[in-house]
Formats: sequence, structure tokens, C-alpha cells
Amino acid sequence: MFTGIIETLGTVTAIRKEQDNIHLTVASGITKELKIDQSVSHNGICLTVVAIDGDEYTVTAIAETVRKTNIAGYRTGDVINLERAMIMGSRLDGHIVQGHVDSTAVCVGLEAKDGSTEYTFEYPSAYRALVIEKGSICINGVSLTAFNCVGNHVTVAIIPYTFEHTNLQYLQPGSVVNMEYDIIGKYILRQHQLDTGS
Repeated sequence: MFTGIIETLGTVTAIRKEQDNIHLTVASGITKELKIDQSVSHNGICLTVVAIDGDEYTVTAIAETVRKTNIAGYRTGDVINLERAMIMGSRLDGHIVQGHVDSTAVCVGLEAKDGSTEYTFEYPSAYRALVIEKGSICINGVSLTAFNCVGNHVTVAIIPYTFEHTNLQYLQPGSVVNMEYDIIGKYILRQHQLDTGS
């Protein structure tokens, strides 16, 4: 379980494919604090640490993860957002994030404002019911507030600190990001579907 508040950035140093799996090696300042079997969010993808070597660690993504996320497009040198699992009893500064990416989305708009940066994303229409005005959404592991929710487009705005301390600063129109929709909304929608038989 995560909060969507990015702890630090990491750099992809190696990528190895094995059957349908992708082994990702990452260099980060938090590596020395990690342990084998710990969960870490990588651009919003919850992955388990399987090896540690100096300031680098390795995680493995299975076929289902590869299919639903943008991890297959990673290249060595890519900068990714990292967050370790939340500690129960601490403040929840973002929102409840599972690290279970639902879909990818494409950046279709970018506008620098006076004191913020706005990004507009296009996501699969099947998830429209889960994106609401002023609701929470997780993009590349970052907890953000949705607005201008029109059709299957959503806009978010980030402050300069978030811009400088996450990889959102590298996004351009056409960039593919990971999207996790609010878990509470998913449960409500599922109950509605069960109640109505839809």
C-alpha cells in the first residue's frame, strides 16, 4: 500500500527479459535502506525487491504487469518515480494507492501556468466512471487531483516542487504513463454493477 507521495527518483541501469518477465535494475539513494521481499512503487507499479547490489536493486515484472503498464517501454537511463510502502499509523498525505496499475494513458496536452504545470491525459473509455471532478488519481505513482474530466480526458495540475522532484517533468505530448484509478471508486462501481446486474 502506498500514498502517491514520491520519495525519490531512481535510474534504470539494466533491463533483462526472461520468458515473459522483465527484470529491472534500478540505482537509487534509498537502495541501502531496502531489504529483499520489500515492495517499492516504480512509476506507480508495485514490484518486489529480489536482489540488492551496492546502490542498485532488482525487481521483476510478470506478464500481467507488462501488459497493463508502460514498463515494456523502459530503457536504460530512464528516470522513474519511487515510493516505499507506507507505514501504518503515519499520515496519509496523498490517497490510498495499491500500486496495481489499471491502464496506461497518453499525455495529450501540456501547459505551463504561472506557478503550476497542467497536463491532460487520454485514458481508455472503459474507466470513465472512475475519474471524477476533484477526485484522486494516480499517474506514474503520483497522487493527483483530477479536474476538467471530459469524456475520457482528464487534467491535473502540479506545483513546482512536484515538477522538480518527480519524472513528470520529462513528460511531453505523446508520453505514455501508468494510471491507477481510486480504489474506493472501483469498489463502489463494482457494487453498483452487482446491484444492477450490469
